[in-house]
Amino acid sequence: MEEKVSRISFEDLLDAGVHFGHLKRKWNPNMAPYIFMERKGIHIIDLYKTQAKINEAASALKQIAKSGKQILFVATKKQAQDIIATKVQRVNMPYVTERWPGGMLTNFGTIRRTIRKMKGMEKLMNDNAFQKLSKRERLQIGREKAKMEKQFGSIADMNRLPHAVFVVDIIKEYIAVREAQKLDITTFAMVDTNSNPEEVDFPIPANDDASKSIDLVMEIMIKAVEEGLAERKMEREKAKEEKEKKEKQKKEQKAAAKKAEEAKEQEEAEAAKPDEEQKEADKQN
Repeated sequence: MEEKVSRISFEDLLDAGVHFGHLKRKWNPNMAPYIFMERKGIHIIDLYKTQAKINEAASALKQIAKSGKQILFVATKKQAQDIIATKVQRVNMPYVTERWPGGMLTNFGTIRRTIRKMKGMEKLMNDNAFQKLSKRERLQIGREKAKMEKQFGSIADMNRLPHAVFVVDIIKEYIAVREAQKLDITTFAMVDTNSNPEEVDFPIPANDDASKSIDLVMEIMIKAVEEGLAERKMEREKAKEEKEKKEKQKKEQKAAAKKAEEAKEQEEAEAAKPDEEQKEADKQN
């Protein structure tokens, strides 16, 4: 369901330079519906279209997060790396900001084995036995572990394939997009005027080169994920309270039934008492 109120103003998009596309000669014709005009040989993105697509993507991401599924964020270009790492850590989702390891999605089992090896190295380095190794062996293990940590540390907790992938610059991250497509994983992306928006499920027409533009769009996406996670937490707490309430009512009903049964037994015992006394009196006579 799309948001009734826009998550971002036209002015904020304009200030961040989200509307600046590439040179006309570099454009992808499939981006035509999202291009407002050409100015000095540069395509200008229609920010009203961007606004609508941001709302659509944010709403979808919110629902995915609310359902408890993971979203993998991918941005290996220099101006996007720190932005993605900083923002995505807020929602504890996996991300890739170093070189995309080919087969990361399509050959996920191998990646998981590599991550297990990395965790095994970490465990070894914290063990007393590690100090008994030679200095050369310790350095070798430390370097290998640091290299693996740099590449896979941000996806160490990704135990299964993500439900969705969010990409900044689908041309640079074309391998990630292709792998997601092959596995039918939902794709979200910032797409510039040189990209093909038809390659992803939720394209956001935007300048994917300027750090200010990337920062603004990513902030909206992460806030949507935060909302989804917060609603999920609230629903789970509510469900827990309901469960506890029902269990309490069940216990109270059980206690009340037991009390009624005991009262009935006592009443029957009291009623039978005169009969017993009469029988005893008759016996004595």
